Amino acid sequence: MEKWVVTAKKADFKALGERFSIDPVVARVIRNRDVVGVEAMEEYLNGDISRMHDPGLMKDAGKTVELLMEKIGERKKIRIIGDYDIDGVLSTYILLEGLESAEAWVDVDIPDRVGDGYGLNERLIRKAYEDGVDTILTCDNGIAAAEEIALGKSLGMTVVVTDHHEVPFEEGEQGRCYKLPPADAVVNPKQADCPYPFKGLCGAGVAYKLVQLLFRRIGREEAAAERFLPYAAFATIGDVMDLVGENRILVKEGLKRLRETENLGLHALIRQNGLLAQDIKAYHVGFVLGPCLNASGRLDTALRALALLRAKKEPEAISLAEDLTDLNSGRKELTNQGVSAAQKQAEEAVREGDKVLVLFLPDCHESLAGIIAGRIREQFHRPVFVLTRGEEGVKGSGRSTEAYSMYEELCKIKDILTKFGGHPMAAGLSLAEADIPVMRQRLNEQTTLTEEDLIPKIRIDVPMPIDYITPKLVQELSLLEPFGKGNEKPVFADKELTLLSARVLGKNQNVLRMRIRSSYGAVMDAIYFGDIQEFKEYTADQFSKKAVDELFRGTETSGIVMSFVYYPEINSFHGTESLQIVVKNYC
Repeated sequence: MEKWVVTAKKADFKALGERFSIDPVVARVIRNRDVVGVEAMEEYLNGDISRMHDPGLMKDAGKTVELLMEKIGERKKIRIIGDYDIDGVLSTYILLEGLESAEAWVDVDIPDRVGDGYGLNERLIRKAYEDGVDTILTCDNGIAAAEEIALGKSLGMTVVVTDHHEVPFEEGEQGRCYKLPPADAVVNPKQADCPYPFKGLCGAGVAYKLVQLLFRRIGREEAAAERFLPYAAFATIGDVMDLVGENRILVKEGLKRLRETENLGLHALIRQNGLLAQDIKAYHVGFVLGPCLNASGRLDTALRALALLRAKKEPEAISLAEDLTDLNSGRKELTNQGVSAAQKQAEEAVREGDKVLVLFLPDCHESLAGIIAGRIREQFHRPVFVLTRGEEGVKGSGRSTEAYSMYEELCKIKDILTKFGGHPMAAGLSLAEADIPVMRQRLNEQTTLTEEDLIPKIRIDVPMPIDYITPKLVQELSLLEPFGKGNEKPVFADKELTLLSARVLGKNQNVLRMRIRSSYGAVMDAIYFGDIQEFKEYTADQFSKKAVDELFRGTETSGIVMSFVYYPEINSFHGTESLQIVVKNYC
């Protein structure tokens, strides 16, 4: 059962509203995003590219650029080794295009998800050596690849790491001891001694910063590097980074440029998914376009996604966009099958008292483990690991809740893991199949999760009667975009809403449109995109089946009164605009 919680952070909302010419409700929403003080609110509302931090502040970034310039001058072969997910592909693209602009001799390699697994491995290192590569430049990986980097160094290669993942550590008597790989340079803002002010960049964000510095070094205008902003923004959204601080600016500015992109591949992908470039928002990147790029690395090779971004002719771009969209459709079908199987295991594990779910789907495509884990986490509100049978042992992905730092918990059982890495909210790992029960037992024995942590919380920004909604307020709420992790779309709540009528719409009968009246008399449309059958059953249980039948006949006599968590919007239909609310939760 979910728990509704009103966020009640304090500030003088009336004064802030007057200062920034916004409704006090909007000021309150911003404060709820932990934006404190006039200066921080100014940056939140009006921050632009001029407020982004100097890339030269990032530890080893300057050293890396000098190394690269030396290699470029000596015509040494540089190989970028990225990753197969959206952040890895876009990081690779940014570095490849940036280095080519500096006339480097450069190529790329991206691990195969099934054959190689995540990040650097011995095969990739030895292949680079055999291909005559002088310098390996990683992106979105490498921080945990100490052994592989040591191998590269022993073969006489220069190795530079650019990454954003957590730095590996060991707990000792003196506290944590961080373990950096033996690379020639490590560019990762999460290093404890890195002075870069913002630690939340994704791999493509780090790559963008490095290219900025490279362009500065070769005498090009730094503004020329801004052409990579859309790709860094795309990756920031796709890798589900917090849209706060510099990330918020990066995504806001990147989306502006994405809507005007001249990249043939992105144009083709946008059209293939029935969208218009000028309408693209963070939602479309996260849930429509991004999954298509990710699908190539999940079910085929991420090099196809890179090829799409690098396409120079429209027919090639269209063909690749069609392929990636079709791959994503196949991925959805396989995902649904995996979710169904995982749900049954999760239900059994919850009955047995597990707070951390370790699910084994031996026949599931390993590339889908993370997506399935995310779906199960949403349903059961517990940290979830989904494991699949790989070529060597078991591989898996985890998705976490706010109360559980997944990476830190894996560090406590690293003795049974053959490989692992990630963030507090997500992780990847591999282990022997025989150790799955041990993993499950130890993670559950050591967890500090409480029963309260397992109750999903619906955080309400403002309890607000629908009577307060105006077109001006809806317009002002758009100032809070882009929405995403760390800057969620605001939600409001109203109680004692009388349901006047209801009907099911849509080609798939998956949209519920209702007419509602507030306790103060305002009448408005409400739309719900959730499980309509579940809504009907809940309402019949709370009132009666007769009342539900009357509601759907539109007789206005059902007597159904409910509370809604909602978001207001303007509905445009045949040239007419009207206010409506989108219902997120009900009781």
